[in-house]
Amino acid sequence: MQAQLEAIVSETESAVPAIRTRPEFDAFKARISGPHGSLTQAMKAVGKLPKEEKPAAGKLVNEAKRRIEAAFASALARIEDAELAAKLGDPVDATLPSPDDFAGSAHPLTQTREEICRVFHKLGFTVAEGPELESEWYCFDALNTPESHPARDMQDTLFLPAGTVAKDAPKKGDEAYIMRSHTSSVQIRAMLAGTPPIRIVAPGRCFRRDTVDATHSANFHQVEGLWVDKSVTLRDLKNVLDFFVREIFGSSVETRLRPSFFPFTEPSFEMDIRSPNLGRLSGRWLEIMGCGLVDPKVFENVGIDPEKWSGLAFGVGLERIAMLVHGIDDIRHFYANDLRFLRQFA
Repeated sequence: MQAQLEAIVSETESAVPAIRTRPEFDAFKARISGPHGSLTQAMKAVGKLPKEEKPAAGKLVNEAKRRIEAAFASALARIEDAELAAKLGDPVDATLPSPDDFAGSAHPLTQTREEICRVFHKLGFTVAEGPELESEWYCFDALNTPESHPARDMQDTLFLPAGTVAKDAPKKGDEAYIMRSHTSSVQIRAMLAGTPPIRIVAPGRCFRRDTVDATHSANFHQVEGLWVDKSVTLRDLKNVLDFFVREIFGSSVETRLRPSFFPFTEPSFEMDIRSPNLGRLSGRWLEIMGCGLVDPKVFENVGIDPEKWSGLAFGVGLERIAMLVHGIDDIRHFYANDLRFLRQFA
């Protein structure tokens, strides 16, 4: 028995280094440890030995099996490495210049965000940011949004599981946490963090339970604006937004404000534009943002005296502006990572 097992191990260890392909390996392995293999036959022979000889024979079989399996594992690893190298092709020298003449560029949404921030920087606005995971207090309560408001329903807002903790968010009782549905929450953070005068724009990602189509996405981007100072009026709001749209769409653009309603502004408006430079949309009135004067109740919620200070606020969709500027008819192009689309903005 011992001589037979030594012969099988010796045959395996001498033959394995010469095996180069997986079919060769499978065929040789079957010859050794398959149902009719030499090792299998030797293992079956143990059962026919006298009872007193079986323990010693079993140890010999286990040792032989261990050495054979180690040889098989070594061969298989070598074959798999060779197969992977064949798929990868020739080695690449990472120090060589790229054969592709496309140098890359910022994403069109990034370009639009930077342009919007540049425009408001001319007016003295600074950029402020806040977390995407927020409490209901920052997103709704502090912004004067009542509990009965439809924006707070499960079908509109993405609520997080119980026990989720939001950075710097004060938890009040059983208050839930959400993925922010607008960057208006940054308004509240800015007013709590500093004292007026305040002049900020807050670009960032937002999340809502929207069905994705050509004009809607569950993950989108918004730029919120806030200006708090003494004697800020509706005229200031109109002047700021007129300057913004003319910088973005050209001096020939027309604007108008339509009365609307938002819980955190009073009065509230929708802003429309009309421009001859918007391709198939030229000459049509198009809604681009909501705006208004900060509601006094919002000031009270953050400890600012509404008798002393006033303010304006607005929120514009980043994708909306980019689609109008570049004549894009489907919001999904921004997220598809199609180089044919992205290279047009290099």
